[in-house]
Amino acid sequence: MKEKQLSQKQIGKRLALLRKASGLSQEELAKIISMSRSSLAQIETGKRKIDIFELQEFSKVLGFRIDDLFATEVHEPDQKASTKILSAADTGLRISIPEINMEKFRNILLYILEQCSGKPNIGETVLNKLLYFCDFNYYELYEEHLTGARYRKLPYGPVPRELNAMINQMLENGQLKRIKTNYHGYIQIRYLPLEKADIAKISAAEITVINRVIQQMSDWNANALTDYSHKDIPWVATAEGEDINYNLAFYRVLPYSVRNYDNDTD
Repeated sequence: MKEKQLSQKQIGKRLALLRKASGLSQEELAKIISMSRSSLAQIETGKRKIDIFELQEFSKVLGFRIDDLFATEVHEPDQKASTKILSAADTGLRISIPEINMEKFRNILLYILEQCSGKPNIGETVLNKLLYFCDFNYYELYEEHLTGARYRKLPYGPVPRELNAMINQMLENGQLKRIKTNYHGYIQIRYLPLEKADIAKISAAEITVINRVIQQMSDWNANALTDYSHKDIPWVATAEGEDINYNLAFYRVLPYSVRNYDNDTD
């Protein structure tokens, strides 16, 4: 069953509950975060969209992490010995927990390597970014996971947690070959596909998203793609070393956003 994106009303309701748990009135919170009370009221009732920078201010004042807004449980920032919990059931929030589809992930990796064969810039760093944008672009568009891979925020960009294990298995099975090449004076690790992707395992919509990412980014070098990924909202809003929450894709702005929200209906 297809999951729906969090509505503005649902986000506002969660923020209102967190504000009340902190013992702050709308007027008090609005003053602290330098926002008019009317704007805060509109956010809490879902009549005004909150941007990611405002959301960061809310998280600082109310004492929650941005990821917690989408978590199964959110602890109220009070000082009582028995901590109360705001559950997803209380707020009607949709919880999206990625679950890796290794067969899909393997075939998408093979497909990307096939389409980019002969391009000398496609080392591990670029490959990680292509996979990340395929996954997060697809999620933003369809509110469903493409591979379900979990991406960790590391200094050089988002990295799929499951990638190394999958690559090692594919190397053992003779599906990939690992080589080292010299690219503009730097040694890089590259992977050559030794078998073709099973296209039957990838839908037409998925192929379209993947092809768009390849067309846009596969000629970029590692530095350019790293710089670009570091300005994407899901990356910016995540703490170093933490998993990047897919729901943060809905806070993207151009040129990163791939969805026309003007055409969306509640």
